[in-house]
Amino acid sequence: MPVTLPASPAIADRSAVAAYYSEHGFYHARGLIAPSRLAELERDFDRIVTQLEASGADINARWKQDTTTALDGGGGVVIHTHQVQKYSAAWGRFLYDEGMLDVAECLLGPDILLHHSKLFLKPAGRGAAFPPHQDHSYFPTIGHAMLATVVYLTPADDENGCLRVWPGTHLLGPLPASAGGDQSFATRFPIEDSLALVADPGDMVFFSYLTVHGSRPNRSPRPRKSVLLQLYSGLDQTIGKVHADSALVLRGWNHHMDRERANAG
Repeated sequence: MPVTLPASPAIADRSAVAAYYSEHGFYHARGLIAPSRLAELERDFDRIVTQLEASGADINARWKQDTTTALDGGGGVVIHTHQVQKYSAAWGRFLYDEGMLDVAECLLGPDILLHHSKLFLKPAGRGAAFPPHQDHSYFPTIGHAMLATVVYLTPADDENGCLRVWPGTHLLGPLPASAGGDQSFATRFPIEDSLALVADPGDMVFFSYLTVHGSRPNRSPRPRKSVLLQLYSGLDQTIGKVHADSALVLRGWNHHMDRERANAG
């Protein structure tokens, strides 16, 4: 059944923001990025995509599994790279955006680390879907103080494959077979039971890495451009060697950094 929830509270009401996130597992921050900055970020997003396409590398991050095909019919495309800040100074500066970090602090506390960033382009008319999944299994932490925040550069709606979440599923904790490829998991979380997070350019959505999420394909004539930042608390710790963990301190302190780990990056 379609899901409806009260609108996310205003950014200025920090206690309400934290309470909403704690209950529902996500928070939608509207108009967080000024139009002038957004234009600079989209310009460099497009430049990254051009550089990726010229590289000749396999840049299609569509998950090649039956659960994806059940949603998009196969053959879709998601252009992707990690670590946009390694391409663009504008994106590197954005990691320290005060407005973004103020919201993150409501949800994680005063010590905020970057795990990694990811660029996602769902091209017009052929953007791939993502089946329901949790991010937990890809980069687990001891205290589960890990979230994603999506930076919207273009309008996102159900027609062009916006993010969809299953509110409250973060309260279930880490679930078995939740990486996205298991049909029993997809059956447990049908896409029709999720909430479509329709967003405007300059919005950001924050969601727990335990919140089940996914998306439909982009069948519209419009591209969907977004960048995702994976953030975690400086009091938390990743488990084992995890791919792409930058452990970059964006605000506050990394309480578990040591010489060996600092040299490893």
